[in-house]
Amino acid sequence: MAIVYPHATLSPGKRDLMDAWLPSRPWFDGLAGRKPVGSFRFDDPAGEVGMEGFLLGGEGLSTLFLPLSYRAAELAGAEEHLVGTTEHSELGTRWVYDGAGDPVFVQSLVTAMVTGAAGVDHEYDLGNGPESSPTNAQVRGSGTPGTDVPTVGTVTCRDDGPLTIIETGALQVLLARIVGTDVAADADLTVTWKGGTAVIAGLL
Repeated sequence: MAIVYPHATLSPGKRDLMDAWLPSRPWFDGLAGRKPVGSFRFDDPAGEVGMEGFLLGGEGLSTLFLPLSYRAAELAGAEEHLVGTTEHSELGTRWVYDGAGDPVFVQSLVTAMVTGAAGVDHEYDLGNGPESSPTNAQVRGSGTPGTDVPTVGTVTCRDDGPLTIIETGALQVLLARIVGTDVAADADLTVTWKGGTAVIAGLL
């Protein structure tokens, strides 16, 4: 489960951070009007890093994929991947990173693709005990449960057209920043949301 705080406020908000950061990306087409049309979550087994994958779309516009990680402290060596900081009314200052440059998010992607795992539901408490609700986008990897998962260490990434190529050890992870871009890989991650179904990540 991914813990959410339904009454919390963020300043600036997630959309403000994304809108300010996207123009710096070579795969962004410069067109305004996109908003989150779906999102999914992964859990950090250590309970330290929040992870959320956003689909940003709009009428007549391509859909973009932006994974975000949320941290309580700066991630050393990841300055180039910092989307921004925000003040969370329950958790304090949060450092928000592009998930492509965060090894915890990349580990979650690899784990899902190798083992066929899915994203997680939201978990929250409104005062009547823990409750859960599904995210409005669902992801699942193509792999097989029980398969050994390689460990992700230091990551480097670069943009290549509509793809971001992440390298960690002998592995390559491909992210389709423009949803619908062909991702040819040994294992992949598929997202389903109200707007359709597409492969958004691949593992080589």
